[in-house]
This record gives sequence, C-alpha cells and structure tokens, in this order.
Amino acid sequence: MRLAVVGKGGSGKSVVAATLARLLARRGHRVLALDSDTLPGLSISLGADVPDDAPLNAAAERNEKGRWHLVKGVGPARAVQRYATDAPDGVRLLQLGKTDKRGLAPNRASHNAFYQVIHRLGDVRSLDDWVILGDLPAGPRQTAFDWAPYARRFLLVVEPTWQSMLTARRIIRIAREQRDDAEFSLVVNKVTPEADVQRAEQFLGVPLLGTVPADDDVRAAERAGVALLDLAPDAPAVHAIERLADALDVRNIDRL
Repeated sequence: MRLAVVGKGGSGKSVVAATLARLLARRGHRVLALDSDTLPGLSISLGADVPDDAPLNAAAERNEKGRWHLVKGVGPARAVQRYATDAPDGVRLLQLGKTDKRGLAPNRASHNAFYQVIHRLGDVRSLDDWVILGDLPAGPRQTAFDWAPYARRFLLVVEPTWQSMLTARRIIRIAREQRDDAEFSLVVNKVTPEADVQRAEQFLGVPLLGTVPADDDVRAAERAGVALLDLAPDAPAVHAIERLADALDVRNIDRL
C-alpha cells in the first residue's frame, strides 16, 4: 500500500494521515510514515517525538562540485533502517527535518537526503510488504516537484468548501500531468449535517473513500499538541478514520 495524503492547509490531512497510519499498524501492517513538511504536524498527530537535530542530516554530504549525495554506505534501505524513528503502535517515521528559529539552513543535508531516499524506495525489497504513507505539506507545491514518487494513490483530504476543493483539483491536475497511473481517493473532512459531500465528489470527479465528521475532540487534540488517538480514542473522527482503513483493506492492497 503506497499512499500520499494531500490537500489544502487546514483541511486536517495530518490528523487523517497519522491516525490512519496508527490504525493500520494496529491491524498488523508494518507502516513507514514519511513526513515531508518542515512543520511538525504529522509528528504531533502521531504522538511522536521531533528530534532536536534531523537524523537524516548525517545521511548526506556535498561533493567537490557542491552537489548533495547520500554518504558512502547509505542507500535507501539503510537510511530508513538507521534514521527513521519510532512512533506509537510500531509506526516508523522518516522526517524531512523541522524548521526552528535558525531557519532551513541547518537541515539542508536532511532535506536532500530525504528527497533522494523517497525516490529510491521502490528499490528497497525489504519494504515490499510495508504500508508507505506520506503526509505532504499544504497545497500543490510538493506534488508539482515530485515529492511523492512512491505513491500509487493520493488521498485527497478536502473540507466541503470551495477553497479546499479548488486546491484539490489543482493537485489532481498536477499529479496527472506527471503520472498517467496516478490514482485518487477522496476523503471529505470536517463534515457537518449541512455539508454537501456529493458536491465535492462531483466537482473533483474522484471516488469517495469516506467522510470524517467535524469533531470537537480533534480541535482539543490540536490545541493540546497531542495525538487524537491518545486524547480521545473513541472520538467520532477516530471511528470514521477506522472506516477509511476498512475501505483500504477491502481493496486489493497490491494495487495501492
């Protein structure tokens, strides 16, 4: 199963991605979560620690021409084995590297290592039976620059608003321009009784995987900076994401 979770900022994609990753791990899947955002949204939603220094900084160096490459002896398999960190429920988390008051510069090596690793994950036979689930930053930029080459399916997390749907449509167009085989599934998040879910499905032309209700427990978890699964494991949103996991497991996993 190879998934990338995308959408507009504020759509709740990190909560969906993190909760889905942990629920799939609880079902016995081995899960590698990929966090390509410089903000710690996925880490918080997983309930995982953010290292003070990006582990992947040790995985890349510059050559004499100033070009970045993985250090000798570190390929994609070893990078995952050595530099991914533990998250709850047995999820392994590979992080791009978070921005702090020093800005992006201290993690340039990590950013370059991450990009090279994700482009070679298809060569890692030991990951063939793993779920690889990536959480991309808000908007279409990383999709345009091929930051989800591992993904066979994009999960579009969309609020039932025009702004969110327009961003999702742009992501679809960009992904389809790059890859003829890209598949898409729609998750409508923050659904209220008056929300028009069918409108989002028709507007995007993407099959609906499921919906997640607007949930005060999600907002409480975000305010507290903790994982939804840890704060409110019986929250309506958790049960809805469990149904997303059901839908993915029912599908032919080899095709995802």
